[in-house]
Amino acid sequence: MKENKYDDSVFFEKYGQMERSKKGLAGAGEWSEFRKMMPDFLGKRVLDLGCGYGWHCIYAARNKAKAVLGVDISEKMLQKAREMTKDTRISYQMAAMEDLEFPSGSFDVVFSSLAFHYVKDFRALVEKIGEWLVDGGEFVFSVEHPVFTAYGSQDWYYGEDGSILHFPVDNYFYEGKRDAVFLGEHVMKYHRTLTTYLGALLENGFSIQKLAEPKPPKEMMGLPGMKDELRRPMMLLISAKKEGRGEKR
Repeated sequence: MKENKYDDSVFFEKYGQMERSKKGLAGAGEWSEFRKMMPDFLGKRVLDLGCGYGWHCIYAARNKAKAVLGVDISEKMLQKAREMTKDTRISYQMAAMEDLEFPSGSFDVVFSSLAFHYVKDFRALVEKIGEWLVDGGEFVFSVEHPVFTAYGSQDWYYGEDGSILHFPVDNYFYEGKRDAVFLGEHVMKYHRTLTTYLGALLENGFSIQKLAEPKPPKEMMGLPGMKDELRRPMMLLISAKKEGRGEKR
């Protein structure tokens, strides 16, 4: 059974207090950059892997997607998503994304926000996504940056007075499980290198369209801790396109 921390009542309550949980996309620090990567959703069939509250599903539907399927392993997340969703073009399914099966060419867009660092075998999942997408289909996702996941603790080193000294980066090339602390709770995540992320895409017939390491937007710089987010990258955003069989890689 894949780990499902989000159905833990204590963890889920803490997650609900985050700015991105209360304000949606407007409360997500990476959204100003991520939005620039969004494809044209008009008439598209969209799959959102690790959909959480369904914010991105709603965004796709509002931008005229034909049909949107949001998948998440968490019953609590999906319950919240269904409460917030009024558009009949959006449906939800509870499943671990690694266990999904769809016919070839089922989707025009596959999307994921901050979920793949919970997946053990990213390469195998990308291979599946390549099959699910039509030729020319778009794959857009965000993950925690390899610099952020490498050491595992995902916290700063502090001085005796409690001030931030630096952020630890170690064991970068040792991919695999990390015991991370998120919202004060221990959560299992998977670290992989930038080479692995990009290599998995290229090996499975994708071309890289855009890549970003987003900084917090100016309007959020006044929030506690935001200035320190400029000291190391927390997220990695990637947009890729599935090349047609006749195209050169």
